[in-house]
Amino acid sequence: MKNSQLNERIIMELEGLITKSCGEKRKSKRFTQLHIALLKKYYNAADVSIDYHRHRIEMAVLADDSSYTPGKPNINLPIIYTNLLFGNLRTFLRSCIDRDRKSLGFYAQLLSNFRKEKEVYSLV
Repeated sequence: MKNSQLNERIIMELEGLITKSCGEKRKSKRFTQLHIALLKKYYNAADVSIDYHRHRIEMAVLADDSSYTPGKPNINLPIIYTNLLFGNLRTFLRSCIDRDRKSLGFYAQLLSNFRKEKEVYSLV
């Protein structure tokens, strides 16, 4: 019961963050990075670019996970180039939320990193 409440809280906070990030006319760099991270996770994409003005997302989606080897240069991977159009970014991003254990862990880490304030370094 406690675990399911935690999972629902993660989903609710992520949906709230998506709503907040889509409410602004000008997207900040942090919100753009959030959108790209969600899309990369959901679509298993290697490269994502979002054109907010034209409501278009361009992605290079990895077609076969078995050919990917972490820690090794992967030059000849099967990639599908995709061009998606969206009507409402908030609705589209919310539809990209998975509820499996691995995804919830990713979202929790994403929320944790997003909450951290920018660290300011100065010369003493």
